Amino acid sequence: QAYVSYSNIAALTHLAAKSGWEITSTLDDIKIWTHEEGDVLSLKVEMQVKIPSHLAFSLLSDFTVRQQWDKHFLTCEVLQSVNEDEKIYYVTCPPMTGCKPRDFVVLVSHRQPCKPSEPYMVAVKSVTLSSAPPSPEYCRGEILCAGFQIYSDSNSSCTVCYFNQVTSAVMPYLAANLTGSSKSIEGTALECRKFLE
Repeated sequence: QAYVSYSNIAALTHLAAKSGWEITSTLDDIKIWTHEEGDVLSLKVEMQVKIPSHLAFSLLSDFTVRQQWDKHFLTCEVLQSVNEDEKIYYVTCPPMTGCKPRDFVVLVSHRQPCKPSEPYMVAVKSVTLSSAPPSPEYCRGEILCAGFQIYSDSNSSCTVCYFNQVTSAVMPYLAANLTGSSKSIEGTALECRKFLE
C-alpha cells in the first residue's frame, strides 16, 4: 500500500515535470497543453482560482463532491479509506456513443506541501480491489495517472493544474474536444472554477 500511494504521487510529479508540453488553447484564462509520447497523450489544464490554495486542495481532494462540477462523474462512492491521505473510490461515468457506461476504481492520494514553493497534490490512478470486480453492466476503464497540483499565488488566490495521461478508456471523453468540435475540457474547467470560487 505504501508503495502504491508513493508511486501515485511520484507518477503525477513525473508527468508534471515532463518537457515538451505544447499549448493548444487559451480561453477565459484557462490554458490547455498536450504532450505526446508514443501512443500516450497527456493533457494539462491550468487555471487561476480566487480562493486560498488550502481551500482548493480540500475541495478537490474530496471526490464525493466532484459530480457538482464534473458532468463525466455520474456517481462516486468511497470504497475504502486507506488512511487520512488515501481513499479508494468507485466512480461511474455516462456512456459515450455506442458504448456501455464506464466505471473506474481509483486510488486518490493527497499530499500537503513540505515547503511554500511546492504544490498541494491530489493524485489519481486505477487500482484493483477484489471487493469491486468488473461488472457486466459497465465497461471498466483505467486511469494511468491523473490529478491536480495546486500552487499558492497569494493568500486569496491559487493556480490549479489538472493533469491526465490519456488512455483509450478516457479518450472518447476528450477526442471531441481536441478536434475542436466541443469545448468539454474548457467547459469542465470553467465549472470547476465556478464551484471552487
